[in-house]
Formats: sequence, structure tokens, C-alpha cells
Amino acid sequence: QAPLVASGGGSVQAGGSLRLSCRASGYTYSRYCLGWFRQAPGKEREAVAAIGSDGGETYADPVKGRFAISRDGARNGLYLQMNSLKPEDEAMYYCAAAGSGGGYCYSMSPHDFGSWGQGTQVTVSS
Repeated sequence: QAPLVASGGGSVQAGGSLRLSCRASGYTYSRYCLGWFRQAPGKEREAVAAIGSDGGETYADPVKGRFAISRDGARNGLYLQMNSLKPEDEAMYYCAAAGSGGGYCYSMSPHDFGSWGQGTQVTVSS
């Protein structure tokens, strides 16, 4: 399996938007549950959103209604549209693939995900 590399982060003001992308080279994740996670300095890595191979979406409560996860199987891509960003959204964002489940997102625990690659920093100023 190839690591999933996140990109698209940046610095925005509160209320702004960003769209993160995630891709892997040399391996197809179309049959996996894929997820977005974030980690702020001094805090545990936490789930943001996940999407199954069937397109079923799950969101962490803090981002519901503001973030949207999507995937493009043909391009082996995973995306996270982040709207109405808040300072508390500031973190390093990572994407990962579930280690099992046959494409169904039965867990959003980071411990159940792998293929971690380079993250992308999101900075939100108030």
C-alpha cells in the first residue's frame, strides 16, 4: 500500500474556506473506507470525516454542516471541502485508509486507519 498524501492547506481568516485533496501513487484505494483526520499541537489526532467505498459519509460533530468529504475513484482522489472555518479547526490534516472493513467505515478511530502520509497544515486566524 502507498501512503496517502494530503495537500491544499493554507492560511485563511475565520469564516473562510479551503479544499483539501489527498492522493496516493501506485495503489488504488477505491475499495477502502477513507478518512480525514487532524492533529493540533499538544492534542490527540482526531477524526474529521470518513467516506466508504459506497459513498456513505460520516462526520465528527464539530464539523457537521461545515465540512464535506468526497472521493473520486477514477482519479484515486479524496477531498475535504471546509467552509465556515473556525480558529479551532486549525491543525495538521491527514488522510488515511481503513485497515479493514471491506470498504465500510465501521470506525473513525485513527487506530483503525493506516497508510498515513504527509499532512497539510490549515491555519485559521480570527
